[in-house]
Amino acid sequence: MTMDRDKLADFLRRSRERLQPGDVGLAGGPRRRTPGLRREELAHLSGVSADYVMRLEQARSSQPSVQVLAALAHSLRLSLDERDHLYLLAGHRPPEGVRAGNTVRPALRYLLDRLSDTPVQLITDLGDLLAQNALAEALFGCVCAIAESDRNIAWRWFTDPSVREAYPAEEHDRLGRLRVADLRAAATRRCYDRASTALIERLETASPEFTDLWQRHEVAVRRESHVRVRHPDIGTIEFDYELLHTQAEDQRLRVFTPPPGSPSVEALEVLRALGPDMAHRSHRQEPGVTTSPGFPRGNERDRSR
Repeated sequence: MTMDRDKLADFLRRSRERLQPGDVGLAGGPRRRTPGLRREELAHLSGVSADYVMRLEQARSSQPSVQVLAALAHSLRLSLDERDHLYLLAGHRPPEGVRAGNTVRPALRYLLDRLSDTPVQLITDLGDLLAQNALAEALFGCVCAIAESDRNIAWRWFTDPSVREAYPAEEHDRLGRLRVADLRAAATRRCYDRASTALIERLETASPEFTDLWQRHEVAVRRESHVRVRHPDIGTIEFDYELLHTQAEDQRLRVFTPPPGSPSVEALEVLRALGPDMAHRSHRQEPGVTTSPGFPRGNERDRSR
């Protein structure tokens, strides 16, 4: 990324001028010929020299470090959007956004319930399923009692052979590689934090197949693809798979839509008529499609299992 010195200088100057000393806990003093904070005050708050602030605002500085940018953003009381803007102008990637963990916002639960025409699931970036709508439950089935440590797509795929029955055998190798490559991308974004490292180590212990794929060091964020899902009552249904980001850095929506005009459109209508209760009786769980404690049954109004 390239630093835009002129725009960075203008943004810093105007952000400083918008602040009053009282906004940052400083005394205003009797004489202030210019609006906002003085450069010396911003420099003191940020732990840099006044000369450096002046050079930044005059578009004469070298590229500031991410540590300096973080200090400036805090001192200037920038919002998250303004902070990201500051980083981009300085030629740096913005910091990671806010994580939601396993918390599902009510708005997302409502969205899942309203999207009744297509299967939709909410997952973490590591592949733990947090919620799903009624049609996703009808397509993939559910697990009504499962250990928290098993609520993960990669874990189910590599440790329970039965979950692969939902997919044609000739696609198992491709799907396994996609899961491993996507997990590596997520772990790298997290800087191999405790959660991602524990999952990887557990998988390596449990699955030689995973270990072999992990050692290939393939990486690819799974954003979209074409998948075929085998339902025991309807047969194979084709879907275009989209992965959509939410406001949280670590949560995604998985959306499955049949190709327009294909036989899968009609098959999905049949699936909707069957409902999730039929799937519970006849279909094995798709890897990663799990339920958290307290989620309602599939035939209740809130379908966000």
